[in-house]
Amino acid sequence: MRYTPASSELFIRNRNRLKPLLKPKSVAILNSNDVMPTNADGSLPLKQNTHLYYLCGIDQEETLLLLCPDAFDEIDREILFVKETSENIAIWEGHKLTKEQATRLSGIKNVQWLSAMEATMHRLIDQSKNIYLNDNEHSRANSPVETRNQRFGKHCQKLYPLHQYHRLAPHLNDLRMTKQPEEITMLKQACDITEQGFRRVLDFVKPGVGEWEIEAEFIHEFTRRKSKGFAYSPIIGSGKNACILHYLDNNQVCQDGELILMDVAAEYGSWNADMTRTIPANGVFTDRQKEVYNAVLRVMRQCSEILRPGITLANYQKQVLELMSKELVAIGLIDADEAAHQGKEMPLVRKYFMHGASHHLGLDVHDVNTPNATITEGMVFTIEPGIYIPEENLGIRLENNYVIGKDHNIDLMANIPIEVEDIEQLMNA
Repeated sequence: MRYTPASSELFIRNRNRLKPLLKPKSVAILNSNDVMPTNADGSLPLKQNTHLYYLCGIDQEETLLLLCPDAFDEIDREILFVKETSENIAIWEGHKLTKEQATRLSGIKNVQWLSAMEATMHRLIDQSKNIYLNDNEHSRANSPVETRNQRFGKHCQKLYPLHQYHRLAPHLNDLRMTKQPEEITMLKQACDITEQGFRRVLDFVKPGVGEWEIEAEFIHEFTRRKSKGFAYSPIIGSGKNACILHYLDNNQVCQDGELILMDVAAEYGSWNADMTRTIPANGVFTDRQKEVYNAVLRVMRQCSEILRPGITLANYQKQVLELMSKELVAIGLIDADEAAHQGKEMPLVRKYFMHGASHHLGLDVHDVNTPNATITEGMVFTIEPGIYIPEENLGIRLENNYVIGKDHNIDLMANIPIEVEDIEQLMNA
């Protein structure tokens, strides 16, 4: 296998943590994501439904998980349905999981072919009063295309209109916020692969290289170290492009004297890193670039002291804006008197720092969460302040990934160079 999967013990534990949250006499049903079409006979690679993956560790299309904790027969309390292979599928698409392999990955003893799903589901729903359905309820979700879970939900409600229906996502969102030890291990591996990609790029970058060439260096290093690739679409923005928050073209040449903002990271075993670094194309920061860079770095480090158990993200973000306001005054971007009277929305700060400072991280890059939840030990966050000055063609963002600890946070990217002096030394070695 390309990567070492997480132990089935993780997925067994995740299912056991979910079951007590369901009402008595319930059945919960989760589908894999669709393989999305492109044009002609093309299709995109599968991006697995992360709620499903969290509960069974199966990264294959046409997978369905059925949980029925109060089923009469113990063997029916966890059932995994997978795609049955054939000689033709094996020739054209390659290997699909056997029942035995699916059991080893998931820890589920009762594995059936998907063709048996309707009859088995009907039998178990007859024993149940409540049906839990899965959907994407991320606060920033935008799903104009109907998903496999949504289609299944309509199908299920048509067949069983008198059952009580419930949302599964709030329970899973709550569970997934706190990471299990195996998840931290996978996240650290993704961060370590990201580090190797960044060190490769430091040795490669010089004036005249294309943003797309930097992207290529990253993906080369990621894939050779057993990652499936980028955790998200990479941002490689030089000069003025660094001021475009979601710049994805990566098609410009990096010029002498410019900074290059690189928001790029690897995944490993479906868990994601999320790194941003900003480096000089010629290997040396100007005094002004260094001044702004160090302002961002100071905010980043202070953020880790604030993002601690007991705080909410809203309160944290407010304090981050106050920190950034002081730095923007110090580097001459806003006036001190005006900054003191700008109001709680802090529009002067927002002009140069317009995004959030942190988000949950895990199986999804912007990982699922419960809105307004208090930060607790075991959560994993990015910390990613930035300053963007379009009039100077200067944008700087820095980002590391942190596990919230009891006494102090653990920086999963502590080994990735970030100090000005370290970056210059490595680029000029």
